[in-house]
Amino acid sequence: MSVPVRTKRSSASSDSPHGLALLRDPLLNKGTAFTEAERDALGLRGFLPAHVLSMKDQVERVLTNLRSLPTDLEKYIALNSLHDRNEALFFRVVCDNIDEIQPLIYTPTVGLACQRFGLIFQRPRGMFISANDRGRIAELLANWPYPAKLIVVTDGERILGLGDLGAHGMGIPVGKLSLYSACAGIRPEYCLPVMLDVGTNNEDFLNDPYYIGLRQKRLSGVAYDELVDEFITAARGTFPGVLIQFEDFANHSAFRLLHKYRDKINVFNDDIQGTAAVALAGLFSALRVSGGKLADQKVLFLGAGEAATGIADLVVSAMMAEGVSEAEALRRTWLVDSRGLVVKNRAGVTDHKLRYAHDHAPIGDFLTAIETLRPTAIIGVAAAGGAFTPEVLQAMARINDRPIVFALSNPTSKAECSAEEAYRHTGGRALFACGSPYDPVKLDGKTFVPRQGNNSYIFPGVGLGAIASGSRLVTDEMFMAAAHTLAYLVNDADIQQGSLYPALPRIREVSAHIAVAVAEVAYRRGLATTPAPNDLMAFVQSQMYDPHY
Repeated sequence: MSVPVRTKRSSASSDSPHGLALLRDPLLNKGTAFTEAERDALGLRGFLPAHVLSMKDQVERVLTNLRSLPTDLEKYIALNSLHDRNEALFFRVVCDNIDEIQPLIYTPTVGLACQRFGLIFQRPRGMFISANDRGRIAELLANWPYPAKLIVVTDGERILGLGDLGAHGMGIPVGKLSLYSACAGIRPEYCLPVMLDVGTNNEDFLNDPYYIGLRQKRLSGVAYDELVDEFITAARGTFPGVLIQFEDFANHSAFRLLHKYRDKINVFNDDIQGTAAVALAGLFSALRVSGGKLADQKVLFLGAGEAATGIADLVVSAMMAEGVSEAEALRRTWLVDSRGLVVKNRAGVTDHKLRYAHDHAPIGDFLTAIETLRPTAIIGVAAAGGAFTPEVLQAMARINDRPIVFALSNPTSKAECSAEEAYRHTGGRALFACGSPYDPVKLDGKTFVPRQGNNSYIFPGVGLGAIASGSRLVTDEMFMAAAHTLAYLVNDADIQQGSLYPALPRIREVSAHIAVAVAEVAYRRGLATTPAPNDLMAFVQSQMYDPHY
C-alpha cells in the first residue's frame, strides 16, 4: 500500500494529503483505483464508490467515453479534464494510445483549442506572468510548488500557423510538456508551462468578453526585452539548472532571443532547432530511397521564417559535414517568401534571411522558382494552405524521379498539400512527410503510410538528454546528433511503405536513443554537470517516468 509523495521545493509540510485533498491532487489521485486498505488508511471512505477498478479498467473506461464524443475539441476538453484530475491515468492513456491521443492533445487539435481557449478554460495549469508583474516575477515563480527542471515558455505571438493568440497560446506549452512526459518520460512535476502575457494585437481578442489575457496592445522594444530578461533571471534563480524552451515566438523575437541566450544558458527554440532536426532526419530517410548524398541535393523552401531558416542552417551544416564548402552548401539552399525568391538585390531582406539571399534574378512565385532552380526537395513551412498545387507537384515529379515533398505546416488547414494530393500528382513517386496527421493513401494498388515530420520525435529526447546529463547548454551539435539518430531508427519496413519516420508508438524508444546521443555530446564537449555513467542508455531509461499506480 503506497501513495506517491509529491516532491516539493519547500519542506514546510511533510504530511501527504488525505481525504478530499488527496482526491483533488492530480499527482497523487488514483480515483476508483484506491485499494480497500488505502481507503482506510488515507481517509477516503465515503468519498469513492464501492467497486475498486484497476488502472487497466480505468483506461478502457476513459477510451470508451472519449470515443463517444462527437468532435476533437470535445475530446481535447475531456482529456484536459482528466489531466487535471489524475495525471498518472492521463499519461497512461496517452502512452498506450499515442497514435490516437497525440493529435488530440497537440497538433492539429491544439490549434483550435487555443483559438477557443477563453471559452474552454477550466483550471489553471502552469503560470501566467503578465507585463503587469514586472519587478516581482521571482516572487510569482516562488509560488510554484514543484522543483521545475523544464520550462516551456511562449508569448503567444505566433501560435502554429494561426498568428497572434495572446494569452490563449498557453495551450501550446501545456500540450508540449504533456508530450515531454508521455514521449520521453520527464516527470510531470518537473514540467512548468509559462505564458508571458505581454498583451495582444489581435483585435478580435481585445474585443472578446471571454479573452483571458491583458486587454492591451503588445509590449515591445526595451520594455519587452526587460520583461523577458527578468523572467529568464528569475527562472534560473528559482529553479537552478532549469532548461528553458522558447515556443511560438514571432520571428522578430525568436531569432533575437535565441541568439542572445543560447551561448550563455540552457535554452533552445523548438520552432527553429527542433523543426530543423526532424526535417533533416526526414531528408536522410528520403535519400535512402532516392540515393545520393545530402550535399548533392538542392532544397527549396516555401517560407523564410523560424522553421525555414532553422532547417536551412542545419541542412547546410550537414552538407558541410559531408565535405562541401559552406559556399557550395548555401548555393544548394534557397528560400521563397511572400514576396518571391529571396535574392540579394531585393530591398528589405531581413537579417535572418540574408545568408540565403543569392545572386539571382527576381522570381515572383513558387512554381516559377521550381521550374528555374530545379530542386530535388521542396519544404513547406509558411503556413500557406494549399500552396503545393497540382502544378507544383507535377513539376517536381517531372524534374525528379523521386521528388522529396515535405508539407510541414500545421494545423491541417495550413498544410501545403495533403498526403493524397502529394502521391496522386506525382504518380506515387513523392517521398512525402507532413506536419499534420493523414490516413494511409491507396493509389494504383499500393498503400502509402505518410508520417508526420513532427517535432515530438525530437524535442522530448533532446530535453531528456539535456536534463539527464545536466548539460549547461543545448547546442546545434546535439540537434544534429538527434537528426542522425532519428533517421537511423527508421527501418526498412517503414521505408518500403513510404514512411520517413518511425511508427509513433515507438516514440519512447526513439526518445531514449536521442537522449543518449544528446548526452554523449554533452559529456564529450564538457557541458555535462552529472558524472558520466558506465551505461548511458540504462541511466537514461532509469530517469524516465512510467505512469502507473
